[in-house]
Amino acid sequence: MATVTHDGRTTAYHRSTAGDGPTVCYVHGAGGSRRLWSEQYDRPETPPAVAPDLSGHGDSDDVSTPPGRETLTAYADDVVAVCEATDTTVLCGNSMGGAIALWIALEREFDPERIVLADSGAKLGVDPSFLDAVASDFEAAIESLHAPGTLFFEPTEGLIERSSAALRAAGSAVTHRDFETCDAFDVRNRLGGIDTPALALCGEHDPMTPPAFQEYLAETMPECRFREIADAAHLSMLERPAAFNDAVGSFLDA
Repeated sequence: MATVTHDGRTTAYHRSTAGDGPTVCYVHGAGGSRRLWSEQYDRPETPPAVAPDLSGHGDSDDVSTPPGRETLTAYADDVVAVCEATDTTVLCGNSMGGAIALWIALEREFDPERIVLADSGAKLGVDPSFLDAVASDFEAAIESLHAPGTLFFEPTEGLIERSSAALRAAGSAVTHRDFETCDAFDVRNRLGGIDTPALALCGEHDPMTPPAFQEYLAETMPECRFREIADAAHLSMLERPAAFNDAVGSFLDA
């Protein structure tokens, strides 16, 4: 584990120099951590990688920001700090991580060379009843996320264990802040201003950010293409890593 200090806090990240090509910064989603990207780093068939723990997740210091724009900005600061410390210019974000990548492209001087938006969207509305469950009965909320066809199309014991561990480590308060930040996110009217080459990538059966969300990104962003991962849901990078890595690799090679 490596760290970078910025804005009065320390952000932890994993760095892998295995593989060839440009280094990719993998940004996790709500209630996640860098460990959810373990299938994307330290492998000879994948590009070099960095994977940060956003503030309050994994081994990174937390922030005292309200949900929404301020938290999104803090998370963007985490990612930019890691990218600048490692000379990384490709962003790949899952769900909320994709929102962070879009926010960086819109609001930061840091200029990514390419962006992968994995199971994400330009607007990330969250069911109010789920937000209530995260705050009032966190274990029930975690269980609901791991019902078949939600985070995973066909959840296995191993997949559930890895995802649940990340959520429990983040805790109810941070996870609730994450999902509230997702709920406030909406950059649909700004997508035309992002001319960075991009890939909108999603699981075929993702109910949280369905393929229509990625198709909208591809139709609206000037340099964005769409690709679907068969037999996967919201965490396609974990459920179908070979197909996910192939899609990212082909995009970077194009």
